[in-house]
Amino acid sequence: MIVCGDDGLARRLASELHELYGERVVLVMPPAATAVRPRARFGARRASGLRVVEAPELRDETLTEAGIADAAALALAYEDDEINIRAALAARRANPGLRLVIRLYNRRLGEQLADLLDQAGAGTGPAGAPGPTTGALTTVLSDADTAAPALAATAVAGTSRAIAAGGVLLRAVERGAPGAGADAEPPLATLALLSTGTTADGTPYRGGDSPELLPDDAAVAGAAERGRVVLERVGTDRQGTARAAGRGAPLTALFSRQVRWSFAGISAAVLALAGATWITMGTTSPLGALYLVLLDLFAIDDPARGQPADRKILQLLAGFAGLLLLPLVTAAVLEVFGTFRTASSLRRPSRGQSGHVVLLGLGKIGGRVLRELRDLRIPVVCVEVDPTARGVSVARRMRVPTVIGDVTQEGVLEAAGIGRAAALLALTSKDTTNLEAVLYARTLAPDLRVALRLYDDDFATAVYRTMRAAYPAALTRSRSVSALAAPAFAVAMLGRQIVGAIPVERRVLLIATLAVAGQPRLEGRTVDEVFTAGTCRIVAVDRPAERRGSGTPVPPGDYVLRAGDRAVVAVTRRGLAGLVGRQAAVL
Repeated sequence: MIVCGDDGLARRLASELHELYGERVVLVMPPAATAVRPRARFGARRASGLRVVEAPELRDETLTEAGIADAAALALAYEDDEINIRAALAARRANPGLRLVIRLYNRRLGEQLADLLDQAGAGTGPAGAPGPTTGALTTVLSDADTAAPALAATAVAGTSRAIAAGGVLLRAVERGAPGAGADAEPPLATLALLSTGTTADGTPYRGGDSPELLPDDAAVAGAAERGRVVLERVGTDRQGTARAAGRGAPLTALFSRQVRWSFAGISAAVLALAGATWITMGTTSPLGALYLVLLDLFAIDDPARGQPADRKILQLLAGFAGLLLLPLVTAAVLEVFGTFRTASSLRRPSRGQSGHVVLLGLGKIGGRVLRELRDLRIPVVCVEVDPTARGVSVARRMRVPTVIGDVTQEGVLEAAGIGRAAALLALTSKDTTNLEAVLYARTLAPDLRVALRLYDDDFATAVYRTMRAAYPAALTRSRSVSALAAPAFAVAMLGRQIVGAIPVERRVLLIATLAVAGQPRLEGRTVDEVFTAGTCRIVAVDRPAERRGSGTPVPPGDYVLRAGDRAVVAVTRRGLAGLVGRQAAVL
């Protein structure tokens, strides 16, 4: 297998394929002097199945040197989409049956490119041999799309090992043995039994060399001394009754509070005048009295000559109310025009907003994370220094409150309401900016849950340990986009269309959401029939829109999967064959 790239994603992908899956890998990267970021030292592993080819540019000769003619799969993980597209076209010509995994930010272009390359490779088998293909040969992935759900889950649930289904958020957490202290809330399901744990008397326990994935109930009951990875419910849609962004402007958005109260006062005065007219005149109906008041209100020429004094007084009062109404109508019209004029501008955070997530950075990662948080209906306030950043247009379209300013400057985080926020996500492209923002936020809110994006793994580990020691009561997480995205690319290179994984010690549990329709192992079968110990388990069901109230975490065993359902499946690598098709998507 060949991995080509110029940043941490390529390095991590090569390591994962080699170390976790035991594949022979050729890594193509720029030399250390021209690489985007410092390269890891792979020299010690060259003789054990991992070879490094250094090339300033990815040319046809470079692919030939890497062995493109005989390769089973090629991953193109450069940050520049154009480089990946050119290399993909050249690789398809050199090896029509090659399995391609391409990193692209543009989703629509990616879908079209995948169809084009699949058509070019149709009718060939692996390594270009004649014969039918065994499935799609091209997979287009985005590191931003792959990492965004995990980053959003970190802000909401405090862990990247989270699953979202129909407004229900689940997370996989490690727990000690049931007898080792006070038990927490019973889990929804047990995903794995760890190789270590604690016995009932408190002594350490160490079992086999590897954990047991997706155990059945009997195995869980017989392993009371072992630690475990369990599935628990974090929460549901906390804003389910809130108006979705972008569905039209409510009355409160068109008129200010003062204008609305003024209209209410004028309306009350008109009704009072109509009632007084009806009582004093006695010869007209209530609607007739209201009509007379409106005639006076709009200054229609009908003087009350020869009328009683009370009628004349009421006409004067109505005329005065009309004078008050004119500037009020003018102000309302101006406010409406101003609202539509500023609809394309960014909203400012409200002063009383609380319990929200402060999102720093609206680049390609931040923009995708913003979409994920809004899909979960989590309140967000964004901070971005560049008003032309990719995600700013997303925030404007979704009417998400946004502060334009340098987060390292005093007052910017305060404007975003950091003191009342539930979590902080620092996702700018600069490690130092993310760290500075988190440290400053800690001084304002010591118990704030924070997650920061860091490129360097050693630096991220040092920051995490230091902040955990300094703020033991607060939750701190450091995340690398390449670390979150690499499992998706690795599994795609192995011919499976799943992205995302839950690490369990040295093994991996994959999570995918599958359309039940057309899947013979799912459609029409019950949850118990689908479950296979050590292979696959349904952990949630996302129902169609017409039946959706919320997701169903760990549905009952007799629940029958229907054609419109989407099943969220935990599956091991051994259980991939025959279960996962092209339509699988990552959570």
